[in-house]
Amino acid sequence: MSTTGANADPLAALGSLPGVADSVESVRKAVDRVYGHRIMRRRSAAITSEAALRGARGSAALSGADWALEEVRRRTDFGGDAEARAMGAALRLSAEAGQLLSVWRQSPLRVLARLHLVAAASKDEEVGRPRQAGETVDEPLIELPLPDAREVSGRLEGLADLIIAGSSAPALVTAAVVHGELLALRPFVSHNGLIARAAERIVLIGSGLDPKAICPAEVGHAELGRASYLAALEGYVSGTPEGMAAWIAHCGRAVELGARESTAVCEALQRGAA
Repeated sequence: MSTTGANADPLAALGSLPGVADSVESVRKAVDRVYGHRIMRRRSAAITSEAALRGARGSAALSGADWALEEVRRRTDFGGDAEARAMGAALRLSAEAGQLLSVWRQSPLRVLARLHLVAAASKDEEVGRPRQAGETVDEPLIELPLPDAREVSGRLEGLADLIIAGSSAPALVTAAVVHGELLALRPFVSHNGLIARAAERIVLIGSGLDPKAICPAEVGHAELGRASYLAALEGYVSGTPEGMAAWIAHCGRAVELGARESTAVCEALQRGAA
């Protein structure tokens, strides 16, 4: 995404793309429905906890670890094969995201570095900083052209400037741009997909759209499927108005599906079945 030009608030400009306002309104209605559920008055903490678990499962599925929810609940060892490590990283990021809200608006790059440290759980020198020239990226499920380290640095700085400056754009638009930009850049040597989805969650929570973190977009992204996810991402990377609008709409649908998932959890709790 270009962050330069005459428009002082490029995120707000994206909100005027055809169809985006409808997506924003649809998301708001879906979020309001789950927040208005009667069980939220008594069991909101339980819904938040369950949403975090389901969100982590969904994010890991998009990174190649498509485990059943009960398997995620049952397992305690996430240090084995690549799938187990991806699931462990997703769970750690889900737990960490809520702790970084106060830092995000002042120093988003610091938050992103912290997310990579948490995901990688390693002391390797390339962990916790953007990749440098010559370093490779382990992100096999995203096969888009990889920007070089200089472009990554410039675009990360531009994204950070937008976040720090603030925007009148709807939360969905900002979250979708943060998510899409991090996937397009893949700024770290590993775990970029997990980090991008965690950053999207941080924006949705911190913006006030989903302050209790009960509408896990990661669930929706996984439900829509990897092929749909990658196709929408290609639209974002294209930079065309149609492609950008399609990516924002895709992210909006994911939030709606996350809200639907938590509504089902509310219903189950109300019946005494969970």
